[in-house]
Amino acid sequence: MIIKVLIIDDSSLVRQTLSQVLETDPEIRVIGTATDPIVAVHMLQNERPDVIISDIEMARMDGLTFLRKMNETIDPIPIVICSALVKNNSPEELKAYDLGACEVILKPSFQTKQFLEESKIRLCDAVKSAYSCTGKIKQLIPSQAVAHSLAAKIPSVQKKEDSSLAQNDIQRRIIEPKYTADVIMKKPDTQIANSLGISEPVVVVGASTGGTEALKDFFGALPEDCPGMVVVQHMPEHFTQAFAERLNRLSKVTIKEAANGDVVKTGTVLIAPGNSHLLLKREGNSYFVEIKAGPLVTRHRPSVDVLFRSAARYAGKNAIGVIMTGMGDDGSHGMKEMHDAGAYNIAQDEKTSIVWGMPGEAVKAGAVDKVLPLDKIAEEVCTKAKIMQMNFNHIKTCY
Repeated sequence: MIIKVLIIDDSSLVRQTLSQVLETDPEIRVIGTATDPIVAVHMLQNERPDVIISDIEMARMDGLTFLRKMNETIDPIPIVICSALVKNNSPEELKAYDLGACEVILKPSFQTKQFLEESKIRLCDAVKSAYSCTGKIKQLIPSQAVAHSLAAKIPSVQKKEDSSLAQNDIQRRIIEPKYTADVIMKKPDTQIANSLGISEPVVVVGASTGGTEALKDFFGALPEDCPGMVVVQHMPEHFTQAFAERLNRLSKVTIKEAANGDVVKTGTVLIAPGNSHLLLKREGNSYFVEIKAGPLVTRHRPSVDVLFRSAARYAGKNAIGVIMTGMGDDGSHGMKEMHDAGAYNIAQDEKTSIVWGMPGEAVKAGAVDKVLPLDKIAEEVCTKAKIMQMNFNHIKTCY
C-alpha cells in the first residue's frame, strides 16, 4: 500500500520539510505540493492524491474554505489540516473538525529536532488515519469528478502550477519502534488486581480517529448522575481544553481537561491533556488522576494503553472500560489487562466506527465483553455501573 499525498502550504520551507518527513515512511509518497488551494485544484485534474495536507492561512483561499468546498463535492478527498493556528485553544481546530477534517495537527517546529522527530510519527499516523477514512466519505465515482466539481466552485486562475515533487534521493528511515506502557508503569499483578476491595464504579474511555464526534454523541447521552469517567482522546497539546469546554456545553455532565490530582466523581468526565499521559490512581475507595510525562507509548501521548493499565492496577473489577473508533492498536493491550483484572469492557462496533482499528484489536485480544453500536454504549455503561454501585452500597451497609 502506497498512500499518495498532496501538500498545500504557502511556505516553500514547510512544503519541502513536510515532504521529507512524510517520505521517511515507506508507505507514503508525496506526489506534489501547491502554494494554495487554487493551484491544487489544477493539479487534481492530472493526478488524484489519496490524502491532502493543507495549511489554514494562505493568501488567495484559506484552508478551511478549501476544506468546506472539498467536502461539498460528490467525491471528497480526505484532508488533514496542519497549521500553526491550531494552538492555544484556538477555534480553528474545532471549526476544522466541524467542516469534516479527518485529522487536525499542529504544524511542527522546524527548529527543535526532538519535536520534529515526534511530529514525524504524528504526521505519518495522521496521513494513514485520513486514508482509512476514505471509504467513509468517498463515493465510488470517476476520480476526476472532484477536480471538475471543485473547479466549478473555485475561480480558475491562469498561473503556472507550483508542483515540486519531493527529492528522489531522500533516504527512507524506519519509524521508531513503538514503546509499550512498560516505560510508564509496571504490568499489574493479576492476583493483586483481583484482590482489590470493592469500590464505586469508575469508567475509563479511549478513542482516536473519529473519536471527537463519537465522544460528543456518547457524552450527550449520559445522565447527570453517570459514574465518574477518565478519557484519553488522541489530541496534541493545546487542543484538549477547548475540546473539553465544547463538550461540556453540549452535555448534561461536567466535562473538563484533567489536572493533576483531580478527583474522579459522579457526573464528571476528565479528559487527558494533550502531550501528557493520564493515569488512574486510588486512595481508599476513591479515585483520582495523575498527569505524567514520558515517551510516546504506542506512538501516542496521551496513550490509551497507559490509562487502561492504570485502571487494571488500581480499579480492577471496579472498572468499566470503553474503547471507541481509532486507528492502530493503542488500548488493546491495556484493555486485556483490565479484562484479566476483572473489569467489564465494551468496544464500539465496526459499523459505527470511522476506523475499526483500536476496538477491533481489543476484540481480537479477547479483551472485550460486549461489542455495541455507538448509540447503545452510554446505556450499557450506566446499566452496568448501577449494578456495581448497588453491590458497593450493599457491602458498605454490612460493615
